[in-house]
Amino acid sequence: MGGAGVVGRWAAQYLRAAHPEIPILVGGRNLAKAEQAAAEITNATGVAIDLRADDLGLGDVPVSAVAVLFMDERIAGLRFAQARGVPHISISPGINEMAPEVAAYIHNPSAAPVILGTEWLVGATSMMTLGFAKAFGRVDTIAIGALLDEQDAFGPAALADLERQTKTMPAALVRRDGVYTWLAGDDAKTSFAAVDGTRMVAMAFSPYDVVGLATALGAQNVQFNLALGESSTRRNGESMSTEILIELRGSDHAGRPLRTRHAVVHPEGQMPLTGLGVALLLERVTGLDGSAAVQAGLYFPLQLLDPATYVARLKQAGGEILALEVA
Repeated sequence: MGGAGVVGRWAAQYLRAAHPEIPILVGGRNLAKAEQAAAEITNATGVAIDLRADDLGLGDVPVSAVAVLFMDERIAGLRFAQARGVPHISISPGINEMAPEVAAYIHNPSAAPVILGTEWLVGATSMMTLGFAKAFGRVDTIAIGALLDEQDAFGPAALADLERQTKTMPAALVRRDGVYTWLAGDDAKTSFAAVDGTRMVAMAFSPYDVVGLATALGAQNVQFNLALGESSTRRNGESMSTEILIELRGSDHAGRPLRTRHAVVHPEGQMPLTGLGVALLLERVTGLDGSAAVQAGLYFPLQLLDPATYVARLKQAGGEILALEVA
């Protein structure tokens, strides 16, 4: 749903490359755009989505998983997925907008897997953080900085998400000394160093990575900061890119202090990584990856995806991982 958008096209391309045989339904509220997007790949069909209909306007068409790539205020896609008993993935609701999906799951927990997919770039941040954390015996602090280049291509749905989550949501969730707290106004203003060392003005932001990583790794201090500006590659005279800076502090397995800093970079911006995350989740929940399909439950992407698999697919998709010097 939303398959005719930028993320939808990337996700469909990754699925098609990895699984040439699977049929894909490219759904949209505009049938012509959905059919145009479907025509770009083989074995795909564009379909019109009716958010007011229980069957989404699809009738008896068989569906094995649903990915919603825009803000579905009616949770129509989730209701459809639960009725069919198939996995549902959403990537747009903010951390303080998860209540409708969580409520739908709680009232029908055995119906289908429900994946709260609004981790930054749908797993790009959480997967890499979990991988880097393997060098630690204890992680005390997770500091993440995401840099979006001003020239990055935002689809309408992604732009709406960014506007809503940065301007209409009044506060950002962080964890400090084990306590979850909300930052607003000047308290949310901060900065971080980009890949090339340039200080970027940023604001605290709260994708699901904040609570997911804090819980998974037991980190007492977790903060995610978002900056919009010129990426390091563009300052160096190259084309724009997207950057994710991940700094971990704690101790190694021998109890010695350890601090690491890495960056994840993609030369085509945020959309390919987002599409890759959607594709990998669809593969995982349906069993297309060769493992058993995911059972009914409520999940974050970081609980379902494998860091090593993610790294391999990230590099295949043109992404890069950099080990940076700790200031």
